Amino acid sequence: MAERSYAIIGTGALGGFYGARLAKAGLDVHFLLHSDYRHVRDHGLAVDSVEGDFTLPDVHAYGHAADMPRCDVVCLCLKTTANGLLGKLLTPVVADDGVVLVLQNGLGIEEQVAGIVGPGRVMAGLCFLCSNKVGPGHICHLDYGYVTLADYAAKGRACGVTERMRAVGGDFEAAGIPVRYAEDLPLARWQKLIWNVPFNGLSVVLRTSTDRIMANEHTRRLAEELMREIAAAANASAGRIIDDGFLRGQLRDTEKMAPYRPSMLLDCEAGRPMEVEAIFGAPLRAARQAHCPTPRLETLYQLLKHIDSGRGA
Repeated sequence: MAERSYAIIGTGALGGFYGARLAKAGLDVHFLLHSDYRHVRDHGLAVDSVEGDFTLPDVHAYGHAADMPRCDVVCLCLKTTANGLLGKLLTPVVADDGVVLVLQNGLGIEEQVAGIVGPGRVMAGLCFLCSNKVGPGHICHLDYGYVTLADYAAKGRACGVTERMRAVGGDFEAAGIPVRYAEDLPLARWQKLIWNVPFNGLSVVLRTSTDRIMANEHTRRLAEELMREIAAAANASAGRIIDDGFLRGQLRDTEKMAPYRPSMLLDCEAGRPMEVEAIFGAPLRAARQAHCPTPRLETLYQLLKHIDSGRGA
């Protein structure tokens, strides 16, 4: 497959940024949009980035998945709160020999996608990106941006670095997106939760940004304690070891990060449903099944469920 076509399912802060980068590099990219479909169809996409602003005046924009062509790589960029729609969204778009690249947060999503398209047609991309959607078709990229690619296999098996990972990774790198390769998807998923659980969760409960969490000794300590609970749950439930060096690296990276209001905080403030189950509920249930105590995660989950109650899907 010399030249791959890409579909972006969910053109928000993440899908809009990566899809625009791929299209700017000359790849064949097709965007599924919802509320700003007509705006993007008529005016294209605009990206304000710390690495240089750019616009794409003409993009392949669609309001319905059924109108899209079948693509070689289907990038799943929706919030997990919309995953009840995946059957309708993925089936018409993924090519017969194509792959779904899951660019979502949380745990257990690849299994859900595999149930729709088959286990041999699923990859994951773990995105380390500070980006917000600030208007119709308008993305603001604040910091970071690299993607860690991993291949999926049933029953939590590690796949190593596969040929298709390198092929897709080559396209991303050609678009100026730094790529890393993970041999073990379950480990990579738990490692991503090490950051997502404390900083998405505490930002919502405290209504604050990452820099303020890190600046206060009490909230920084709480973030680190949550990280240690996630590491313990990864070991107990999945047999994956996340050492203290990784935790310290995540804290250092957050200290260096531009002041950032995570996407879950923005969803909360806008009255949108939050990804509580995928990011907090799934690892909590895994810890419970493994009889691994995670009292801080349990408390954070209950607080977020209270805040999230009553929000419409």
